[in-house]
Amino acid sequence: MIWELRHEHKIGLLIEIAGISRSTYYYYVKHRKDEDKYRSVKEQIAAIFQENKGRYGYRRITLELHNQGCSVNHKTVQRLMQETGLVCKVRMKKYHSYKGEVGKTAPNLLDRDFEATAPNEKWVTDVTEFSLFGQKLYLSPILDLYSSDLVSYTISDRPALSMVMDMARQAVAVLPRGAAPILHSDQGWQYQHKHYQKLLKDHGVIQSMSRKGNCLDNAVMENFFGLLKSELLYLKEFDSLEQFKQELIEYLDYYNNRRIKAKLKGLPPALHRKQALGAA
Repeated sequence: MIWELRHEHKIGLLIEIAGISRSTYYYYVKHRKDEDKYRSVKEQIAAIFQENKGRYGYRRITLELHNQGCSVNHKTVQRLMQETGLVCKVRMKKYHSYKGEVGKTAPNLLDRDFEATAPNEKWVTDVTEFSLFGQKLYLSPILDLYSSDLVSYTISDRPALSMVMDMARQAVAVLPRGAAPILHSDQGWQYQHKHYQKLLKDHGVIQSMSRKGNCLDNAVMENFFGLLKSELLYLKEFDSLEQFKQELIEYLDYYNNRRIKAKLKGLPPALHRKQALGAA
């Protein structure tokens, strides 16, 4: 009791000397304690943000903190990121490959039903274009809608038929016996080509196409390309097209094997797929 009275007396003297109110003093004391309380959390947040090159927003950083044994509310993480100026950037661009009906089109079997109950049930694909240094680079991937994992992909300096053919060959090569996924795309000329369609048919893959000019029919691929460009293309400066290509390959590996997703219970796509196949 005596110590508490002496302590209050000292505080009173400090307040009188500083010329501030008692409520103001305790306000600053409280917030100073809050700052000390979250100092280590801020350091963890900054480390996660830097490790992932600014690609994580507050939701994904919250998941990673939980993975590291740090239980903190997502709203607190959002506030701390705002206080420290950590912002995840997002931008998007679209490449169009439609050239009219140059072959056979397929019905829209997917019909915007992007939910899958198991791996190798529903796949989606598209082509996106990168323009750097007066040159162009094209990426052609296949995503499995169950875990949003990359089944296969090819990179080319031109959007040739061979690019999507190689992508499809890689995909069917890892397709389990008896699996018959729907592979959905837009009506791009490559997907209408008879050689591409024969390859799919020979391996039991069922072709599906979006309606003409309707990007929402393949919204998952649109979102993936937007994510890729915002987390890679628009995030930094590159010295050459070759450097960008190498970092693109590294990013695709990062996306599949290390980039955690909230809807996958904090797992990266490839690990979520592996667990699902192991439990089957």
